[in-house]
Amino acid sequence: MTHSATPTALWFTRCPVPTATGIAADLGWLADEFAPDGIAVRSLQDAPAATARDHHYTHALDGLFREGGNVPALWARSRGEPTRLIGLTWIEERQVILVAADSAVHEPAGLRGKRLAIPRHPLPIDFWRAMALRGFDGALSTAGLSLADTVLVDVPADAHADQWSAELAALREGTVDAVYAKGATALAAAARYGARIAVELDDHPDRRTRINNGTPRPITVRESLLEERPDLVSRYLTVLVRAADWAADHTDELAGVLSRETGADAVSVAGAYRAHSHRDLHIDLSDERLDLLTQQEHALRAHGFLAAPVDVRDWAAPEPLRRAAAHGHHLATAKDPQ
Repeated sequence: MTHSATPTALWFTRCPVPTATGIAADLGWLADEFAPDGIAVRSLQDAPAATARDHHYTHALDGLFREGGNVPALWARSRGEPTRLIGLTWIEERQVILVAADSAVHEPAGLRGKRLAIPRHPLPIDFWRAMALRGFDGALSTAGLSLADTVLVDVPADAHADQWSAELAALREGTVDAVYAKGATALAAAARYGARIAVELDDHPDRRTRINNGTPRPITVRESLLEERPDLVSRYLTVLVRAADWAADHTDELAGVLSRETGADAVSVAGAYRAHSHRDLHIDLSDERLDLLTQQEHALRAHGFLAAPVDVRDWAAPEPLRRAAAHGHHLATAKDPQ
């Protein structure tokens, strides 16, 4: 196979949540994989000012891999950005509905008629707002309710403020009755504001109630890189598959990685990511996960977040992951012959 010219750098970006990308970067594996080729692997989060930080949302940078929330990824694709979906993960992140300590709400049915905090951030794509709407959607659906059975309250939020702080401040001031939150930082913030968990979305047996920005979480790449250097894309995914395998076998070490990735303390990490969560970093493009992402696409479009429909299956490019999985199996077999 004849390849196009080798790029001098590959970029990666990820959100402050558990990702195979974050683990691989933290362990130095991405840099090690491409160093022999003279390719630098750089984090967009550490990029100089000349490299636009909004590329994390727009994905408008050649050679960029993105593992993060599906709201910006779907938004970019809906605007015509030439990206391809090369993997999906699913990790339970402790999605909860928070209320004041003295609230009478103790279950989803209690949200009927309540004032729900819906943040509004000055971002290219307000994924925080989308997350709140989808989180309340999921919680209400378990009681046969919908957003129409509640009062949605806009809560202006500073894009640079601590996560959930505007909503929790509104809860403390009594201008809203409930706040959606998720992950380690949410539990830490709830403790600071004296909020109480009224609904645990993770406890519901139907995972469709937990479809949100990070569930499922996509891995995307610029289409130009996939077309010109599919070998580099497969090698990149091979490293991520290896990182996911490592996470499944190194629970104690993983806790430290998650703390660094999320910026939360060990107690919050332990509370947010349940004992089984490390297994969920495995990457696939199964029909189930593609269906879950399709449901998210429909909901985001209904809420007005997408400029145009996104055909999730048409967006998906499964071949790089197939090659990565096969290569990873070959390496494992070579190291551990039966």
